[in-house]
Amino acid sequence: MTRLSTALFSAMALGATLVAQTPAAKPLDIYVVDTEGGKAALFVSPTGQSLLIDSGSPGGRDTDRLMAAVTEAGLKQIDYLISTHYHVDHIGGMAELVKRIPVGTFIDHGPSVEEREQVQGFAASYAELYGKAKHLVVKPGDKIPITGLDWRIVTAGGNVLKTPLPGGGRANPLCADFKPKEITNDPENAQSVGSVVTLGQFRAADFGDLLWNKEHELMCPNNLIGTIDLFMVSHHGLDQSNAPVLVQALQPRVAVMQNGTRKGAGTETMPTLRSSPGLEDIWQLHWSYGAGIEQNSAGVYIANIDDNATIAGILTAPPRQGGPGRGAAGPGAGGPPAGGPPAGGAPGGAPGAAPTGAAPAAGAAPAPPPPMPPAGAPAAGAGATPAGAPQGAPGAGRGGGAAAHSPAYMIKISARPDGSFTVTNTRNGFTKTYAARPRAR
Repeated sequence: MTRLSTALFSAMALGATLVAQTPAAKPLDIYVVDTEGGKAALFVSPTGQSLLIDSGSPGGRDTDRLMAAVTEAGLKQIDYLISTHYHVDHIGGMAELVKRIPVGTFIDHGPSVEEREQVQGFAASYAELYGKAKHLVVKPGDKIPITGLDWRIVTAGGNVLKTPLPGGGRANPLCADFKPKEITNDPENAQSVGSVVTLGQFRAADFGDLLWNKEHELMCPNNLIGTIDLFMVSHHGLDQSNAPVLVQALQPRVAVMQNGTRKGAGTETMPTLRSSPGLEDIWQLHWSYGAGIEQNSAGVYIANIDDNATIAGILTAPPRQGGPGRGAAGPGAGGPPAGGPPAGGAPGGAPGAAPTGAAPAAGAAPAPPPPMPPAGAPAAGAGATPAGAPQGAPGAGRGGGAAAHSPAYMIKISARPDGSFTVTNTRNGFTKTYAARPRAR
């Protein structure tokens, strides 16, 4: 009996040692690059396969920032590149990108529906690129073959999903209150390629610049998607998108907004996000002058922030173009409506500091001091568009190619199959882990 007991104990100890030495499964990493109000989001699967959604604006600025993420991820090529649609802030960086790293498969919704190209000669140069690689024109219901992920296309070419995804298919009660918007000058956005990405119990959704009325087509009368954990806020947070019928039916836990200082974080979008059932946090690429002190998230959740003097100067500037300071310039960029819920104040103290007296959110690690900029880099806010500059000027969030923030910081998400995920602000090292939880049905 003694020998048997000893043998059993040894076997159990060996088993425990092997379990302890087994490396944890790699997460799905998502690098949300600062493109100053454009779009570039790099997904790297646990198996090391990569997919990039959009390539930012021309000029090299966004490509430099994207390549920093590529380097961090240790990639030698980008396996798939989805171009959601053919606007300059989404495809303008492609020509420079392919000079620096190979792309295996180009994915899109088919030809542009707009006669005038925002990037001159793009259609011809793009055809030459995918002619030397692989090319997929996708439609709703298609799958992108990435091992370990269920990557479903849910919108493309003006068409929407018709068959429910797992967990979807229930009636959407928000459809009864939907009011359409008249948006007649933006046909290409409505063609956007939209994706729902699943890793085990974790789900994320990205719809490019899909417009308000198309969101209704996707979600009514039934919610064919179900609920998600991560919402890549549509259209940079502009009010031409992000209808409650979509956002609040998806019930995301976290929203990540690829906005600029004067683009996105709209007067309707921010309250819609904040009132969404189960939403815990909004992470932003930039502190938004339009959202002001009422609707911006606390500084720890914002990747790029001007220095306090710049913010104060712009917020207190004389009214221009019918609104307070610079906040009213451009669609969806106005200040918050009266009575909007307070979110986070203007950044206090050092950029990225939590509001005075605020305790770290539950599950959040304490924020370490902000990292020092690289030698020779201008101070935070240096090079920012001066007060009074027109919206759309270089660096103002419309893809002009000038570096408004140097260094520029990204937001990184690491998701695990059990449904838990961690979000990190690379500017200040602030990180928050969202524990796995049962999915709402």
